[in-house]
Amino acid sequence: MEILVVREPVEERTLDALAEEWHRTLVKGVADIKRGTVALGGEWHIDANNKLIEEGSEQENLWGFNIYPKEKGDAAIEYNSLINIRPLQGNRSMEIGNEETRKAVRRVVALAIPFLNL
Repeated sequence: MEILVVREPVEERTLDALAEEWHRTLVKGVADIKRGTVALGGEWHIDANNKLIEEGSEQENLWGFNIYPKEKGDAAIEYNSLINIRPLQGNRSMEIGNEETRKAVRRVVALAIPFLNL
């Protein structure tokens, strides 16, 4: 399965298939918080990151996350990725530290994957 750029809300079976294809219990994703776009899948977050770059996103707006398809709410998402290490943007770790950035990622992901109840 290729990287999925979400253009319509994702169904549960699609997210399950992505999880099965790559990491079994989770799906790696990247959100463009400016354009409101999400890319899902890939072995590494950089795979989805690069797909969004190809489609016109700018790196400074891209943030990585993991989704756990069998969870709901807060337990379904974590804001952890190597692509999030951005000293020049004030984020010095893999975890998104800025609460406003987290909220922006969560809003975009909630629209893309509504059944997670984010």
